[in-house]
Amino acid sequence: MSGDDWDPLRHPGHYFSRIARGLTRIGDIRLRELGFATAQLPVLAALRDGAQLSQTELARWAKVEQPTMAQMLARMERDGLVQRTPDPRDRRSSLISLTPKAQERLPAGRAVLRQANADMTQGLSPADVDTLVSLLERVLGNIDALER
Repeated sequence: MSGDDWDPLRHPGHYFSRIARGLTRIGDIRLRELGFATAQLPVLAALRDGAQLSQTELARWAKVEQPTMAQMLARMERDGLVQRTPDPRDRRSSLISLTPKAQERLPAGRAVLRQANADMTQGLSPADVDTLVSLLERVLGNIDALER
């Protein structure tokens, strides 16, 4: 394809970018009432069921840089969503876990996310959704391979 006939509407990257931005905006609006934000979803998922992880482990899990995770955790701690306890294996580190307040709100947050998924796949059959997820998993695998 030559440079003068580039049409971003014919390439999936354009749609991935628009979908991600749209889902973030909509998710933030819908989750705000619960005190959550879409950027926090990796932390909330990693710490569910009573898990305790270090900031380094959370940054790796969320695929963000340490300073980004530090800022997010500081905000979440300020908002009463996470708590820090000393790491018995490393006195210089602390383990992060969800507070009872966050754990109590997680089921409602999951319901919001389930509804958002239903809304964004409206008009698709269950087979269509399965196919879409399968294709997206393959694309994500390609992206992960490029990042190595």
